[in-house]
Amino acid sequence: MKKIAIVAGGDSSEYEVSLKSARGLYSFIDHQKYQVWIVILHGHDWQACPEGIDSQVRVPIDRNDFSFTWQGEKICFDLAWITIHGTPGENGILQGYFDLIGLPYQCCNVLAAALTFDKYTCNHYLGAFGVRTARSILLKRPEDFNKQEILRICGMPCFVKSNVGGSSFGTTKVKEAGQLKEAVDIAFREGPEVIVEAFLEGTEVTSGCYKTARRTVCLPLTEVVSHNEFFDYDAKYNGEVEEITPARIPDAVRDEIQATTSRIYDLIGCQGIIRADYIICRDGIYLLEVNTTPGMTATSFIPQEVRANGQDMGDVMDEIITDILK
Repeated sequence: MKKIAIVAGGDSSEYEVSLKSARGLYSFIDHQKYQVWIVILHGHDWQACPEGIDSQVRVPIDRNDFSFTWQGEKICFDLAWITIHGTPGENGILQGYFDLIGLPYQCCNVLAAALTFDKYTCNHYLGAFGVRTARSILLKRPEDFNKQEILRICGMPCFVKSNVGGSSFGTTKVKEAGQLKEAVDIAFREGPEVIVEAFLEGTEVTSGCYKTARRTVCLPLTEVVSHNEFFDYDAKYNGEVEEITPARIPDAVRDEIQATTSRIYDLIGCQGIIRADYIICRDGIYLLEVNTTPGMTATSFIPQEVRANGQDMGDVMDEIITDILK
């Protein structure tokens, strides 16, 4: 059987979210077809979990070839399934390491991962191809904060968030100019760059997609109705949201969004499963961001959409793994 490493953890605020995704993936994958281990990365501490993620038994990973030794046997993986949300698994760093040692992985390559991890750069890159995004400003350091410039370009209300963060950590919806400074300071705690975006009013949807050599699969859209001010951490992970799959939108709008997601997949050069988030406004469809390592718990968007498409997550994982290792 092929040996698969589900690689989780990382060095961002999304560490615990990543572990939840690892549990989900471990439960989805076909254990009759694959030998599967969860590997947790945290700083320089890389450890395999030979008796499961909830066991205290940990075995160090040999970084020379990403192997580990258990009960006298050296375990070498055939593929790494990266489910780290944030650095180093979502920004291309880990992908570069795997490229160097020749270990295949299921998600985007170095360039595509680095591009999508930088929200501002990715949105402007896609904007050159006609993909509409919110007006935005990038702050490189807290001293770049210019209230009047933000008000002129983004207006009120607006969103202030880390340019390289996820799970809405450090994100604030700002309704008054006097709240901007505090929101910028909070966002800078999550990373070295902050993006300020104009507020877009409309229906939020998310669109999953994956491609193999054999076919393109655009999954049913999910409509996101947050009970909170916006789709924040509590809405995402503490149930304070309605997630409606398939989304309650006209078929023509659904088709346009799915076609846009498929086009984005190709423009970026993606691999594996991606998720693109949108706002449907009165004047058109706007891209929020592209996620190349989306959440994979049983209740995450992608598994929901896979089920709504009449598929099984284990079969989807098998399809992607088989395509990469062919």
